[in-house]
Amino acid sequence: MARFNYGGQALIEGVLMRGRDAIAVAFRHPDGHIVWASEPLTTGPHGWRFASAPLVRGLVLLYETLIIGTRWLIRSANIQAEEDGAELGRGSVILMLGITLALGIGVFFLLPLVIASVTTANIKQGFVQHLVEGLVRVGIFLGYLALISRAPDIRRVFQYHGAEHMTIHALEAGQPLTTATVRGHPTAHPRCGTEFLVVLILLSIIAFTLVGRQEPVVMVGSRILLIPVLAAVGYEVLRWGARHRANPVIRVIMWPGILVQMITTKQPTDDQIEVAIVSMEQALQADGQAVPPGSDEPARTPLDPLVAAATSA
Repeated sequence: MARFNYGGQALIEGVLMRGRDAIAVAFRHPDGHIVWASEPLTTGPHGWRFASAPLVRGLVLLYETLIIGTRWLIRSANIQAEEDGAELGRGSVILMLGITLALGIGVFFLLPLVIASVTTANIKQGFVQHLVEGLVRVGIFLGYLALISRAPDIRRVFQYHGAEHMTIHALEAGQPLTTATVRGHPTAHPRCGTEFLVVLILLSIIAFTLVGRQEPVVMVGSRILLIPVLAAVGYEVLRWGARHRANPVIRVIMWPGILVQMITTKQPTDDQIEVAIVSMEQALQADGQAVPPGSDEPARTPLDPLVAAATSA
């Protein structure tokens, strides 16, 4: 069983695995073979003295997802577009990230506030507004996931998401990383980023209820400023819930996160599982850990330096 809780995320035709000291990625190249790359986790908040401390580590994970994860997501898109001669440059990546963050905050945090404020304006009880705001936020979140899951390209990303989780399950069970053993595990995982978002939404309902009904500027500011605080607390709740998942009460409390993963994870194909296995094996090797004996060794080649340079952000 792995001593470190490996995590990851799905990319376009690929998987990113996050280890203790490095991340590794693997992609199915348009010509059919698997390419991989790894990089140490030494930049940004990873160099902080208390980067692994409770609450702080949640912010580090947020950085990894927004910066490192997005950078590799763009690289994966560029690799798939390589045959068309199209690619996104650094400026495009920064602009896309900025727009994504603005839309995320606006749609998932500020829009529910506006809707709840308008619909409950004549109700004196402040908790009603926050309840409506939370329900609207949940509705937008689930509707967004259900809508994008209908796109064929997104469905393939969700299949790689499932392959990522199944591979982590196999590693944590102490099994060799083979297509057969990975195939025997569920696509949902208690430390999933989707479950983290569900926890974040539930915590936001509690936190914004405590803020209460204030002047519009205060309520809008609280929704923005409390995001890193909620992320830090939410990550600790997620870790705690994952450690105590055997407790039936905890399992029921965290069950909504597993249900939402029915949307964001799909059963992968064998070739998608192979990509996830390569990504995990390279992450283990980058951490100086041994790959479980008996694991498959799918054919792979390092990401070509010229390709890496062309797709770097």
